[in-house]
Amino acid sequence: MTVYDFAIGQTNPETFPAEAFKRAALRAIDLEGAAMNRYPGGKGHLGLRQLMARRESEREGVLVNPENMALMNGSMQAVTLAGQALMSAPGDLVITETYTYSGTIAAYKGIGLELVGIPVDADGMRIDLLEQRLKELPVKPKFIYTLTSYQNPTGTTMSRQRRSELIDLAARHDLPIVEDNCYGDVHFEGDKQPSLYALQPDPRHIYIGSLSKIFAPGVRLGYLLAESPYFQKIVSRRHDAGSNYFAAAVLAQFYQEDLWGHCNNANAVLLRKRDLLLAALQSALKDICIWSRPTGGLFLWLRLPEDVDLVKLKALSAERGFYYAEGKDFHVEGKTVHFIRLAFGHVPDASITQGIPVLAECIARCRMSNASGQFTSLFDD
Repeated sequence: MTVYDFAIGQTNPETFPAEAFKRAALRAIDLEGAAMNRYPGGKGHLGLRQLMARRESEREGVLVNPENMALMNGSMQAVTLAGQALMSAPGDLVITETYTYSGTIAAYKGIGLELVGIPVDADGMRIDLLEQRLKELPVKPKFIYTLTSYQNPTGTTMSRQRRSELIDLAARHDLPIVEDNCYGDVHFEGDKQPSLYALQPDPRHIYIGSLSKIFAPGVRLGYLLAESPYFQKIVSRRHDAGSNYFAAAVLAQFYQEDLWGHCNNANAVLLRKRDLLLAALQSALKDICIWSRPTGGLFLWLRLPEDVDLVKLKALSAERGFYYAEGKDFHVEGKTVHFIRLAFGHVPDASITQGIPVLAECIARCRMSNASGQFTSLFDD
């Protein structure tokens, strides 16, 4: 049976630079073999930190100090450590989007945080609703966590105006912001929006980046950028003696050779895959569903008619070999919702064009009516 796997958000194996990575590994072993026999420490490989600081500086247009950066074993380690450093006790509140990454939901609930969801629209988190919610909450949240660009799962990007509004609101309430920009380099259309730390330097801004989404998840490397005292509080929480030094040394050699080339090559292919997905959806589901049009990242958010039997759809799709991520997995309260997430970054082109008609047929068979879609927008308040 043909399998159409749109469930897992992975990078594209077609553009993995295997030969360049091999050359980088040989150079790293020759140059840093002795260092690989020592623990790297809390900040991690200096050379890679310098290169990631340079990437951030070039993308954001502000100077980034590598001494304020710590390499992490993937961005999720940074997400978890930041939460542990900022919370005081189980039951503390954290603000996030109503729909956010399922791993973050599990991590924060796992350490005892309670998530307060704020609705999003095409421009990202609704800051007007956030302001209202802050007035209603019985206690002050410990921080705001947000995926500002190419958000997982919705694919939306917070507008510049919303970013400025978020910064101002957080400052008025003396709230730290944890900005998870793990998809920041996975950009393939339109203008790039500046990160929050680039818009307004503030010691309460904590920034997270990743190499899993633009390079490969198997290298298990991300990074955290913060000022004092948060930087020390977060790094002191790690007990792993530092991130993978071998992977960092290899990537330092790889990026020293070409800082942006792989990023540009990978994103060009992702743009093609996104366009194939949009075209396939338009052909098969234009009168039934509505979906996001991501300008970066790896995900598209699709809204289903309310008369779709979600349990039946999941089972029937699996029988046909089509897999997706259910919307409830990304809802901070785990509510059953008529949304699904389609991850397209790793899906072969043929599977995109052949798989979406399979999904459309399954949706049609799981509906209780033949009515056209009645959506006015992808998001409701």
